[in-house]
Order: sequence, then C-alpha cells, then structure tokens
Amino acid sequence: MTTHTIDTTTIGTTATGATAGDSTAIGAGGAGDATGASAVPVASSAAIAAAGAARTRLDFARSARKAFRALVGFDAAAREGLDPALVELIQIRASHLNHCAYCLHMHTNDARKAGESEDRLHMVAVWREARHFFTEKEQAALALTEAVTLVADGGVPDQVYAEAAAHFDDAELAQVLALICTINTWNRVALATAKVAGTDVRR
Repeated sequence: MTTHTIDTTTIGTTATGATAGDSTAIGAGGAGDATGASAVPVASSAAIAAAGAARTRLDFARSARKAFRALVGFDAAAREGLDPALVELIQIRASHLNHCAYCLHMHTNDARKAGESEDRLHMVAVWREARHFFTEKEQAALALTEAVTLVADGGVPDQVYAEAAAHFDDAELAQVLALICTINTWNRVALATAKVAGTDVRR
C-alpha cells in the first residue's frame, strides 16, 4: 500500500478513471443511449495536466518540508498493522465528507490497485443504506470516521465510540483514530493549496 503523500510537482500524469460517487462512473450503454457509449466525458490526461499547470497556490511539500515529512511519518505510523482495505475505506469516506477531490481520486485508485471491488467503492458514501457490503468492523470504523471528521457538529457520540471499541482493541483503535486524523489533515492541505484531482505523482 502506497503511503499518502502530496506530490512535489505541479503537473501530474495519471490514469483518468472515475471516482466513487461520480456520475462518470456510471457504465456505458445506459438507458436511452443507442450507441452503447458513455455520454459523460472523462477528463483527458492533457486536461488534467493543464489544470495542474494553472494551479497558482504554494506547494506545501516544498514550502514546509519539515512539516510535510512529519506528516508523511505520522501517516505511515498510523496505518501500520491495519488492514489495507480498511485504511482506504476510512480515507475515502473522510475525503467524501471534506469534499476533497484530490484525495478521493488518489484513494479510490489506490483501493482499486489493492483489489477493492467497484461495488464497494460506490457504496462507501451511502454505507448505512448498504451495510451488507461491509463487515461490522468496517461499519464501526466508517461511523467513527464520520464522527471525528465532523466533530464540530456533535462531537464523537458515546455509542459510536463504544461500537468502535467493541471491534478494535485499544492499540488498533488508536491506530484508526490516528489514521482518521491524518487523512483529515491531508484533505485540508490539499483543499487549502488547491490540489488538482488526477495530478497524484508519488515517488
């Protein structure tokens, strides 16, 4: 599993697959499509590169090297020992809630490369209505992710914490909490610096 990092180049070249929850993820040949081809355009590599080139905000990795390296280390430590599938589910759900297209594109792609199914990727945003796609442990982690990400709205309810504690021992739960904190930080860095979805270049 690749550690989440913000790239240090302003122009990236990456695959242009649609992200979970994006209308472009609807398969070709939908109702009313006589040709069987998708009517929804998908961004080309050139368009992604142009958007990256037009970005004018600072490069966090270059401008705050020590803080960036510390965050990379925190991220690596947080995910250590956790199920890689669970790691991506947590990062995808937080990125949904924070509206971070850059991180959402990165982590849905990472999840696919790790063997995650398209069905589950599309259900993460509505997991409560699709519980049968996820284990009880994953559901507890997703609920905790939502509560911590949206902590200003109502804190972390006792029931949410208790459910997570029932599925993770103290060491695992601490790792999950750390991971939720790291993805929320990455989301905020990416949004504040206007990172462009699709320009993920990791070394």
